[in-house]
Amino acid sequence: SADVLHEDLGITGCSDSDGEMMYALDGEEIWYADFINKRGVEPQPSSIDHITYPGAYEQAVAGQQICRGNLKN
Repeated sequence: SADVLHEDLGITGCSDSDGEMMYALDGEEIWYADFINKRGVEPQPSSIDHITYPGAYEQAVAGQQICRGNLKN
Protein backbone atom coordinates (compact mmCIF):
# COMPACT_ATOMS: atom_id res chain seq x y z
CA SER A 1 0.00 0.00 0.00
CA ALA A 2 1.11 3.56 -0.67
CA ASP A 3 1.19 6.32 1.89
CA VAL A 4 -1.02 9.29 1.06
CA LEU A 5 0.86 12.58 1.23
CA HIS A 6 -1.93 14.88 0.09
CA GLU A 7 -5.56 14.65 -0.89
CA ASP A 8 -6.95 16.79 -3.68
CA LEU A 9 -10.58 17.34 -4.59
CA GLY A 10 -12.40 18.94 -7.48
CA ILE A 11 -16.12 19.68 -7.44
CA THR A 12 -18.30 20.74 -10.34
CA GLY A 13 -22.03 21.28 -10.07
CA CYS A 14 -24.81 23.26 -11.68
CA SER A 15 -28.50 24.02 -11.73
CA ASP A 16 -30.63 26.00 -14.14
CA SER A 17 -29.62 29.23 -12.38
CA ASP A 18 -26.35 28.59 -10.54
CA GLY A 19 -23.01 26.80 -10.82
CA GLU A 20 -20.01 25.69 -8.78
CA MET A 21 -16.44 24.74 -9.63
CA MET A 22 -13.73 24.45 -7.00
CA TYR A 23 -10.47 22.72 -6.16
CA ALA A 24 -9.25 21.81 -2.67
CA LEU A 25 -6.00 20.42 -1.27
CA ASP A 26 -5.92 18.64 2.08
CA GLY A 27 -9.35 20.04 2.96
CA GLU A 28 -8.45 23.66 2.12
CA GLU A 29 -10.14 25.45 -0.77
CA ILE A 30 -7.39 26.62 -3.14
CA TRP A 31 -9.35 27.75 -6.20
CA TYR A 32 -12.95 28.45 -7.12
CA ALA A 33 -14.83 30.02 -10.00
CA ASP A 34 -16.60 33.28 -9.19
CA PHE A 35 -19.21 33.25 -11.95
CA ILE A 36 -20.75 36.54 -10.78
CA ASN A 37 -17.49 38.51 -11.19
CA LYS A 38 -16.29 36.30 -14.07
CA ARG A 39 -12.93 35.27 -12.61
CA GLY A 40 -11.08 32.56 -10.75
CA VAL A 41 -10.29 33.13 -7.07
CA GLU A 42 -7.27 31.60 -5.30
CA PRO A 43 -7.91 31.78 -1.50
CA GLN A 44 -4.89 29.65 -0.65
CA PRO A 45 -3.60 29.13 2.87
CA SER A 46 -0.17 30.51 3.74
CA SER A 47 1.00 26.97 4.56
CA ILE A 48 1.45 26.12 0.86
CA ASP A 49 3.38 27.64 -2.03
CA HIS A 50 0.97 29.66 -4.18
CA ILE A 51 -0.55 27.59 -6.99
CA THR A 52 -1.96 29.26 -10.10
CA TYR A 53 -4.51 27.79 -12.48
CA PRO A 54 -4.06 29.40 -15.91
CA GLY A 55 -7.19 28.96 -18.01
CA ALA A 56 -9.15 27.36 -15.18
CA TYR A 57 -11.93 29.95 -15.22
CA GLU A 58 -12.52 29.48 -18.95
CA GLN A 59 -12.55 25.72 -18.41
CA ALA A 60 -15.07 26.16 -15.58
CA VAL A 61 -17.36 28.20 -17.85
CA ALA A 62 -17.21 25.48 -20.52
CA GLY A 63 -17.87 22.84 -17.85
CA GLN A 64 -20.99 24.71 -16.75
CA GLN A 65 -22.33 24.66 -20.30
CA ILE A 66 -21.82 20.89 -20.45
CA CYS A 67 -23.37 20.43 -17.00
CA ARG A 68 -26.48 22.43 -17.95
CA GLY A 69 -26.76 20.48 -21.20
CA ASN A 70 -26.69 17.26 -19.16
CA LEU A 71 -29.52 18.56 -16.96
CA LYS A 72 -31.76 18.64 -20.03
CA ASN A 73 -31.17 14.93 -20.62
